[in-house]
Amino acid sequence: MNRLLQLSFALFVGMALISSCGKKEKSSTTGWNYNDQKWGGFEKLDYEGQVTGPNLVLIQGGTFTMGNTEQDVTFEWNNVPRRITVNSFYMDETEVRNIDYREYLYWLDRVYGESYPEVAVQAAPDELVWRDELSYNEPMVENYFRHPSYDEYPVVGVNWTQANEYAYWRTNRVNEMILIEKGILNQNSEQQDEDNFDTGSYLAGQYEGDVRKNKKDLRTGEERAVRYEDGIMLPSYRLPTEAEWEYAALALQGNMASEKDERITDKRIYPWDGNTVRYQKRDKYQGEILANFKRSGGDYMGMAGNLNDEAATPAPVGNYLPNDFGLYNMAGNVSEWCLDVYRPMTSLDLRDSDNHDLNPYRGNKFEVLELDEDGAAVPKDSLGRLKYRDQTDDEVANRDNYKKGSMYDYLDGDKESEVSYEYGKTTLISDKARVIKGGSWADRAYWLAPGARRYMEEDKSSRTIGFRCAMIRNGGPTGNEDTAGKKFKTKKKKQKRRFK
Repeated sequence: MNRLLQLSFALFVGMALISSCGKKEKSSTTGWNYNDQKWGGFEKLDYEGQVTGPNLVLIQGGTFTMGNTEQDVTFEWNNVPRRITVNSFYMDETEVRNIDYREYLYWLDRVYGESYPEVAVQAAPDELVWRDELSYNEPMVENYFRHPSYDEYPVVGVNWTQANEYAYWRTNRVNEMILIEKGILNQNSEQQDEDNFDTGSYLAGQYEGDVRKNKKDLRTGEERAVRYEDGIMLPSYRLPTEAEWEYAALALQGNMASEKDERITDKRIYPWDGNTVRYQKRDKYQGEILANFKRSGGDYMGMAGNLNDEAATPAPVGNYLPNDFGLYNMAGNVSEWCLDVYRPMTSLDLRDSDNHDLNPYRGNKFEVLELDEDGAAVPKDSLGRLKYRDQTDDEVANRDNYKKGSMYDYLDGDKESEVSYEYGKTTLISDKARVIKGGSWADRAYWLAPGARRYMEEDKSSRTIGFRCAMIRNGGPTGNEDTAGKKFKTKKKKQKRRFK
């Protein structure tokens, strides 16, 4: 009899479990079932959080004092300290390498080379940046970008516009790779001209690709392409804003009093503690130079037999110790492009504004997707990209949050600011001037401070300037965890780097 009762109880529990497992989650608004074709098929994901893209590191956002932390020896006063907050974002662990950029050029030539060879030509770095009037640098002209000896070195000679195009291409390749790994698409190396994977065109239904197995549409029961709402594809790679770059370089989380205390014990001049450029802890690295820079006039790497930074020109991107965010060469090696338009008075104009102390950025030029009369995106262009246009001032005149399509001059160059930037007459600063941050192998230590800022025209390049990419963090600022603190499992590639 007891055996019969036990079997009956086990059967009851099993049926209850089956019933509970098959129970549909309901909307708290309507009571209708989610993910149920009988109830309309509205989908609600069990989303585990944004995955970390290749070479990216999560930078947990927060508040910090942006601006110079040492004497302004140039007396430009172009980065007056003010407190701001930046959202969490991702940033490249290292600068973009020569091998990375050559892969980009190879893809452009393979896909566009037959019909549009000028695309790869326009993307190529200027290898002549190594030339100088009274220096013999022809070996660098011939070898630095293309010889395998320099594969792991940062790419230089790339202007701001080219860097943005690289980030656009990288977004598409990473998202294409994700769809292939998810079994949505088959790998296809035969893409050509406009018939290539572009994230925007795919989401707009203007690129199908070599489909392996699409997702099921719960409304119709048929297959459909991936939507952005599925949470599978990543946001865009891009250049970091100046605020993001400076915040990431300082990495002040390393100076917190404790994990449960918001206090920062010490400010930083450089991406490390102390007021010198040498490693101070008592271990095997004590006394070592912490970045690749020009120590004094004519001294780029020290004496033979005891080289101080082991690099007269750029060094491999993984050299030297990372900062407390795990980022390499946020001081020295090469200066880096930021997304912002340069204005010298930005820090003064925004210092006391409550509206601009969260994710400050100068460079907004708002665009909208070109639509046909039915409200659909117009056909993509010959390179496979969707078409966008600038918003006009008339289109936004009735808005409260912004009144113009371009905000380059806002509070620093417009009528309200009473400052005029007449390029070539009163200033050399134009709307093409873009911020560069971080000292390079050819700079003195002053420029290694994250607060120091300079600029260069967006269509110019230099042997001392490279770049790295960033990406916004969607969702919780601390990583892949829900509001209850539940940790989700994510794969993160661990890369080993060496010090010198």
